[in-house]
Amino acid sequence: MSEQESFWDAECFVVVTDKTKPAMKLTIDELTARGKKIYVVDMSDTPDKGAMQNISELPLDADRAIIGVTRTNPADIINDLEEKGIEKFWIHWRTETPELKKKCMESKMTCITGKCPMMYLSQGFNIHTLHKNISKLLRKY
Repeated sequence: MSEQESFWDAECFVVVTDKTKPAMKLTIDELTARGKKIYVVDMSDTPDKGAMQNISELPLDADRAIIGVTRTNPADIINDLEEKGIEKFWIHWRTETPELKKKCMESKMTCITGKCPMMYLSQGFNIHTLHKNISKLLRKY
């Protein structure tokens, strides 16, 4: 089992979004369908009902975090999540920054980058599983 596949074995996740990456909503839906405990931090101008607006509001029981933001540097978010005891992160593809890459290299935490979480999380026949199969054929899975 790959690091990307085993990432989803945890029971409690934090999803940080600013609503600029549509796959983050799908990630929340899929984790909910799998019975996972999820905390959503919605950093957008119009947060969804029930979502937290700040990482400081999070309790201390989350195991892993999925971050999909483009309005904020994900490296800054990781600092806040690290303070909550989270050490395993999935940074949505095409949102990596030089600061994030440096932080991940210099620390003991696990950072998955360069991959869409839904490619590993989605089930059934859809655009994400199609992406997964193409990536496998191209040996990029």
